[in-house]
Amino acid sequence: MKWIYVLFALVAGASMPLQAGINLKLRHSLGDPIMAALVSFAVGTLVLTVYGLSMRPMPSMAMVASAPWWAWCGGLLGAFFVSATIILAGYLGATTTMAWLLVGQFSFALVLDHYGLVSFDVHEISWPRILGVLLLFAGAYLVKEY
Repeated sequence: MKWIYVLFALVAGASMPLQAGINLKLRHSLGDPIMAALVSFAVGTLVLTVYGLSMRPMPSMAMVASAPWWAWCGGLLGAFFVSATIILAGYLGATTTMAWLLVGQFSFALVLDHYGLVSFDVHEISWPRILGVLLLFAGAYLVKEY
């Protein structure tokens, strides 16, 4: 059954450059990358609100209060990521943007895994994992268009 999660990851990954292109078009229409990100998040918030309220039980106040302060920063990081993607896609194109985003994601993911930070289980850094990230870096360098 693990292949279903891999397939899900591939589809979610494929949606990233599509989202970047859609948001880039919104940026051109609105004239500003931050406003485009705001509209994108507003639409996403509306969809999640409708789905969440109709399909999921509401969390209790005790559940809400049990989250550490840093657990509330996901939306902040999401806003930064979407805004950065809108800005970068306009200058670098889809392939180059996604390639360098992946290098950044994998590089920091190694650190998060190695130390078991922010709720991840420990998965120590190994030479094959480092080589994988270095190959991603090489790939990002090869697809650059600047």
